[in-house]
Amino acid sequence: MLKTIRKTRLMYSIFCFLSFFCFTILTIISWKYLILQNENIKLLISNVVNVAKNQINILYYSSFSNNKTKSISSTSIKTLLLQINKHTLNFTDSKFNNHNTTLETTIQCVGSLNNRSCLYHNLYYVDGSFMVLAVKGKRLPLYSVRTDAFVRTPTTPRKLVFDSYSHLEKFIRISIRPRIFSSVTLYFSQLWHYNIGHAIFDGLYPAYVALIRFSPKHLHPFRILAGLNDCNNCWSEDVYSRFGGLEILKRSVLNKMPREKWFMFEELVMGSGTLCQRCTQPNLQLPGGVELDASRLFRDRMYQQHGLVQPIVRQNSSSEKRTSHDVLHAYIIHNKRFTRNDRKEIDAAINEINNYTNSYLNKTAKLQWALVQVSYLFYDQVRAQNCSSIEINATASGSRSSTHELFENKFIAQLKILRQMDIHITGPGTGQMYQTFLSDGSVTINLGGIRPPGLENTEKAYTSYLEQYMTSGTPYIKGLYYPINERTKGIKKDEVIKLIRQASQLILQGFSLPVNARDNLAPDGKLFVELCEKDKKFCSLVTTRVPNTDFDCIHLWAEDIIHELMSYIADDDYIGKSKVLIVEHCIQLESLFTIVQYLLILI
Repeated sequence: MLKTIRKTRLMYSIFCFLSFFCFTILTIISWKYLILQNENIKLLISNVVNVAKNQINILYYSSFSNNKTKSISSTSIKTLLLQINKHTLNFTDSKFNNHNTTLETTIQCVGSLNNRSCLYHNLYYVDGSFMVLAVKGKRLPLYSVRTDAFVRTPTTPRKLVFDSYSHLEKFIRISIRPRIFSSVTLYFSQLWHYNIGHAIFDGLYPAYVALIRFSPKHLHPFRILAGLNDCNNCWSEDVYSRFGGLEILKRSVLNKMPREKWFMFEELVMGSGTLCQRCTQPNLQLPGGVELDASRLFRDRMYQQHGLVQPIVRQNSSSEKRTSHDVLHAYIIHNKRFTRNDRKEIDAAINEINNYTNSYLNKTAKLQWALVQVSYLFYDQVRAQNCSSIEINATASGSRSSTHELFENKFIAQLKILRQMDIHITGPGTGQMYQTFLSDGSVTINLGGIRPPGLENTEKAYTSYLEQYMTSGTPYIKGLYYPINERTKGIKKDEVIKLIRQASQLILQGFSLPVNARDNLAPDGKLFVELCEKDKKFCSLVTTRVPNTDFDCIHLWAEDIIHELMSYIADDDYIGKSKVLIVEHCIQLESLFTIVQYLLILI
């Protein structure tokens, strides 16, 4: 009997122990679950969405992912929304009374996978990242874009998916309450905006081409959101601001706002990283310059937004609105590639042409040559002509509006000179960038340089024109080039005189407008285009900016290929990583990118 009682007590004790143990475990689990739910609620209320950085960048509102694939059920979010909104909502928030009929993100994209521009309606921004807010089941186009000419990885906004539009709308109105940027915003980034050539034609111009793709938005004022480094004396930022017509907003400033602060861009256009002047095309043209008329549109808007009268319009011929006795204005732009001997020869050419012009001014005698007045110009010495005696006492909030439209800046002073140029003359480099701003029927003369650097006086040297695509992409001007087989001997007076007189004769006799793009290329440029037409695979390797490609694959000039630069340099030289190895490496990267593109399409 005693044994039976002891056995029963033992079993009862074990049962109690197990029951207590199970109860404790359940309590701990429930406690952790409540903590998790509370943390999830705090996560939403604080408006901070921590998205796991994965390849697809998609976050489902009913499955907030982290590295452990931990999730929040749709029930918990619905509970949160019920806690926030226990009564029937009557939305009257005036912030959202705009032309948009929806708060979810919609996207329109144009261009190929590697050359895409997208227009995002209601694109959100939080904690340094763009965010797409969509309803489950809503199909969107592929919207990864390239935003910088020299950053070879695409930008892909993160994606937050909701079970229904009702949940999305409540999340926006009740939880995040974003600050709205109305009108169109144009986004791009530029690493070297301290250099005006890169600032304009590797930053602003390609972004504007992307905007032209969504015509007629390029004709209206727009805001610029720019990824720029801090720079105290970069006057290109003022050019950006004036060109857009609305304010310029730096992304770095946006990122300094509180992490939980949300923003919404009503309309944002981005995707210009393969439309830059340095983005070599198979046709060796400035991207969009001819087929989208982007060069002319860009030029005309630049003058308009800087308060200047538009250049003279000539539709069919360079001789329109000219007479045979007009004095043409030629400017030789200083170039760092000019040697001391080059400068002597150039000065001699200037003197001879100006002496001839001065001797025939105000005379009716028959002219052997057109009258041309030649000047040598240093852009950095051009100053704005403002009246220093005027004092404006403005409030802090109104100071910019009081002076910005009234006073000139350095760039306006330069545009005034460019507008009256008939003949534009310089060597390769930044000086070539401004030819886009010339008037219809002008001529640009590329005096060329010598490559490779350091081998100027050797048999391995060859003539280099570099940015000849700027000329071929500007159909309202005519391009001339210093003779390709003579340039390695240095610039000579007689050749400069011959080119200037040829240019003046072309202008007054009337060359046809628009100019055929290939006719505006130098001999080596024409050969490069022919090579691209006959060997499309090789052409793709040296012109297609595949994401994550080594810069060696795209950092080249047409003349380097034509003159086979790599064959002149030892394999152990930094510049001359074996040409074969570079091409093979580019092929591997291109094949890898093709596979990734295919997978994205399947997804």
